Parts: sequence; structure tokens; C-alpha cells
Amino acid sequence: EVQLVESGGGLVQAGGSLRLSCAASGITFDDYAIGWFRQAPGQEREGVSCISSNVGRTYYADSVKGRFTISSDNAMNTVYLQMNNLKPEDTAVYYCAATGSRLVTADLREYDYWGQGTQVIVSS
Repeated sequence: EVQLVESGGGLVQAGGSLRLSCAASGITFDDYAIGWFRQAPGQEREGVSCISSNVGRTYYADSVKGRFTISSDNAMNTVYLQMNNLKPEDTAVYYCAATGSRLVTADLREYDYWGQGTQVIVSS
């Protein structure tokens, strides 16, 4: 059984930082790319960042470039999203997901497995 478990969300002031973790079981990171997505109330889920350690590539949405950093610890089967200089518009539920296509992509349709999400709230 594949499981993705997010952690690290919380309440932070604008300009602050959080580090999200996505712990995976039932899959091997060499065979999957892992993405982070977020969904704010009333909005569609959007891709934030993605990493494919197999091909050594990453993707960042324009809205988070220079502020967020994705990394992978394959030995721990965990992907991290370091979020710095957070803004109120970053407030959302953050989800991690795995795609067996190994592609670095923000297309939700490519992802096979999803976590339950972790809430991030950035106050102004």
C-alpha cells in the first residue's frame, strides 16, 4: 500500500519560514517523481514544486521561485519543501503527490498517489 504523509504545516507570520515534509512508503523514490501542490479555499489545486531525483530535475511555480526549495532524501524516502519569505497568498492546504512517470510536472493528472495535506496559514 502506498502512503504519503505530509507534516510541518502551521501558522506563521509573513516573512517567516516553514519546512514541509512528505514521508512516503510503498514506493521507491528512484521510480517516482514527487510533487507539492496547494489548494486555497475556493481555488483550484495548483502545482508548487516537483522533484525527480532519478533524473536530477526540479520544477518551481513562478510564484514561489527564489523562496521555496524542494529536496529529497532518498534513504529516508522523504521529500522536503523549505518555504522562506512566506506571504499571506501562500496560505493553503499543501499536498504531496507521487507520479510514476518520473516527469517533473505540475499537471495533477500525472500523479498517481496523494497525501492528506497539511495546512499552512500565513498571517499578515
